[in-house]
Amino acid sequence: MFDVKSLEKKAIEIRKMIVDMICAANSGHPGGSLSAVDILVSLYYGGVLNVDPKNSKDENRDRFVLSKGHSAPALYAVLGDKGFFDKNILNTLRKYGSPLQGHPDMNKVAGIDASTGSLGQGLSIACGMAISAKIYKNDYRVHTILGDGELQEGQIWEAMMTAAHYKLDNLVAVVDNNNLQIDGNVDKVMGIEPLDEKFKSFGWEVIKIDGHNIKEILEAFETAKTIKNKPTVIIANTIKGKGVSFMENVCGFHGVAPTCEEKEKAFSELNVCLGKYC
Repeated sequence: MFDVKSLEKKAIEIRKMIVDMICAANSGHPGGSLSAVDILVSLYYGGVLNVDPKNSKDENRDRFVLSKGHSAPALYAVLGDKGFFDKNILNTLRKYGSPLQGHPDMNKVAGIDASTGSLGQGLSIACGMAISAKIYKNDYRVHTILGDGELQEGQIWEAMMTAAHYKLDNLVAVVDNNNLQIDGNVDKVMGIEPLDEKFKSFGWEVIKIDGHNIKEILEAFETAKTIKNKPTVIIANTIKGKGVSFMENVCGFHGVAPTCEEKEKAFSELNVCLGKYC
């Protein structure tokens, strides 16, 4: 059993890395990166994903697709911290010549299984990976994180039908359900609710959780492993900008980097949180 407190502490450390990276780049997407941290920490540090930084192309590894590719800073921070690459390059984010571009590139960064960025395509990619595992009788599982605004894309719903039709019980989708997108509140831009009933009607197993409660997240992934003959979606209710008070639930921080002063303010808040684990 993984120590939840240690994972919570790690999530705060990852949030600091994200804020630092995006500030150094003076460009990036802090809001959605911060909302996805607890999910990513659970996946990579909580024993959910079978991956090895020393053998990132292992054919038997679990696959992960960050469909909401603009949240790449969160994934980069985790992969760098886990040793997939030298984390000293994290502050080259979005710099000319850096492998750490604004969206993940599988040809440049170890640990990236799919190049993403065009929203709506990640679930289709994940379906293809899961179908391949079925065809070739591989044991690996496939996980993907989707943005809630991304569910406004029609291709997502086609992929949902595909996953159910082929009974992809080796596929788990997580919806980072923070209810904010670049143009405002998701429910005002293009409503997607009721998500749970829609996924159920498409033939998916549905689990709803607090996306910042690591214990709930880990339990949801464990439950997903027991589901047979259909894919699982975990609807994780989250807060955009989670962990930094002045970014939380603020649409303006969807794609705006913090200033140096804002970074220091964010660090002060996150350091206070870290102090609770000392």
